[in-house]
Amino acid sequence: MAALAKGGRTNVMGFLLRLLARLPFLFIAARFYGADAMGRFASALVVVELVALMCAMGEKRGLAQRLTEGEDAHANLVFDGMLLALIFASAAALFFWFVPAPLFPSGQYTELDRLIVLAIPAYALTEIVLAAQAYKFDVATTVRARAVVEPWTISIMAGALYFAPADTMPQVKESGLALAYLISIYAGLAVGMIAFLKSYGLPKGWRPHPVYMSRMTAKALPLATADAIEWGTRRVDIFMLGLFASPAIVGVYYFAQQVASLPQKLKTSFEPVLGPVITKKLKEKDYGAIARQVCQVGFWIIAAQTGIALALGLPGEAVMGLGGPEYVSGTAALGFLLAAEAIAATAVVSEAALIYTARVKNLWISVATITFQAILTVALILTVARLGYGEPFKGAMAALALMIALGAASFVKARLLSRILGHPINTWRWALLHATGAAILIGYLATLLPEWAELIFGIPAILAIYGWVIWTRGFGPDDRVLFKRNAGAEQAKTP
Repeated sequence: MAALAKGGRTNVMGFLLRLLARLPFLFIAARFYGADAMGRFASALVVVELVALMCAMGEKRGLAQRLTEGEDAHANLVFDGMLLALIFASAAALFFWFVPAPLFPSGQYTELDRLIVLAIPAYALTEIVLAAQAYKFDVATTVRARAVVEPWTISIMAGALYFAPADTMPQVKESGLALAYLISIYAGLAVGMIAFLKSYGLPKGWRPHPVYMSRMTAKALPLATADAIEWGTRRVDIFMLGLFASPAIVGVYYFAQQVASLPQKLKTSFEPVLGPVITKKLKEKDYGAIARQVCQVGFWIIAAQTGIALALGLPGEAVMGLGGPEYVSGTAALGFLLAAEAIAATAVVSEAALIYTARVKNLWISVATITFQAILTVALILTVARLGYGEPFKGAMAALALMIALGAASFVKARLLSRILGHPINTWRWALLHATGAAILIGYLATLLPEWAELIFGIPAILAIYGWVIWTRGFGPDDRVLFKRNAGAEQAKTP
């Protein structure tokens, strides 16, 4: 629990750093490049990151089990995964270089835009080295790479490339978002690799064997597919919008999604930290401890995500207005996306255990979830189109479909894990309802202010009242260890 709490504290700091770095990028992309350029960039990003995650071969969460059970040196085991990822990712990058149509469904792209495929191997390798660091409970490296280096690099480079001379480098300015993203991914990889080499060193006596690598690939496929599907549920909506809506609407939706994904980052550092803890308890067959940890972390995540969702969603028009007047039409989509992130918390923590206890069943649930989401997205988009509603309603329906699908997945995965462990899985506490009610009241009062005051004073006020109610009514002694820096020492002294 002390290790989880330490990861949580670091994660909250990472969220704040990511928030500070992400907002400049969204402002630059929306105000300078425009909704059309953001839409084209978002469509390519969906394919690149999905393929990269598949090429990581499930090592983001599966590496912890391989390191726990493996007999070879840890550095050798990690390099096995890195070599496999590099082979698959390089092949994928080569394919999309010659077949760029899936990346750019609108058919509009430059030669420099195609360079975004080079991010596939770098993204996959970054996932693995950060997972290796998380196995040693080093969440700080993930925060540095994902919350500081990557977002600040993409923000700075997007701004710098926009001012490239139009007469001598016209494509650089036009492809600024893609190039800035590519540079940021390699900067994040550099941070992860430096920390990894310091922790693990270079492999010794490493001899990659084709038979072992083949077995490793076969074993990793269910987890890699589940990882890709879990990630895909957050991106299939953009893909569908790209087919049924204009690039401008995709750009507005992407802006809303980037804002909504900020609370999603709160759970990402818990996943690799929770993995080693669960694998060790599974070895001891301490299923009760696993259930307690899943419920504990689940409550931390859902409490934090709900608070942030309320703080960003209640003044939603003012938040979306940061991108410009045309982005305000995405306010409804923002609300549904923020709600979806909070609802998904139970599915996320349940899956952290299911990938080790029921890998295939978890995969089929994930397949059913994304299939259901895709069908529901198309059905809702076609319905609002048939009823004559405007383009912004298509974005809202895509977000609504995501919320419904993730809610269903949370219910099913929690029930399955509860049956496997023989202990209930429940991340809900009534304090969440009390805190939400208080935050809504403050949020309503904040909307009466001018937009600038709504953002400057309203968001902190919503977070403050929500946090106070959660702290006084929802947090017990086990929860408050999250805020004690010496929690590990205190637990060590406890008989």
